Amino acid sequence: MNTERIITGNEPIKDKDSPTRALIAFYKAFNQGDLDLMADNWLQDDAAVMSNPMGGIKRGWNEISQVYERIFNGPAQVYVEFYEYSFQQTGDMFCAVGRECGFLRAADKEIALAIRTSRIYTKQNGQWKQSHHHGSMDDPKLLADYQTAVV
Repeated sequence: MNTERIITGNEPIKDKDSPTRALIAFYKAFNQGDLDLMADNWLQDDAAVMSNPMGGIKRGWNEISQVYERIFNGPAQVYVEFYEYSFQQTGDMFCAVGRECGFLRAADKEIALAIRTSRIYTKQNGQWKQSHHHGSMDDPKLLADYQTAVV
């Protein structure tokens, strides 16, 4: 399913069991810098994997949470929205693939972000939990500026 809808984390949640709800919860946690909400979104075992511009490959929530702590508690404000995405779902698993745009603000500098991203969720105890995330930036200068500003 392709969609034109943008997800920011501020959308009303109509169907509490939908994949969209899980994505809204992720972007709410990220954009509010809420580590507890983020922990609730992720699978809490070693099967969880994240590969993103800030942390390389991290396995398990303990490693993944350190990346979010660094972003949330660092000197920069980071905000992203999910757009141009599609869903593929089968049984107790779904994958969302799309783009993120947003900004990073640090001191007197603002960087426009452009990230390709995919997220895989699995159902655990009736709730969607993120088990995999991959994010990448096409522009090497943007990547270097982002990594420098967030550290």
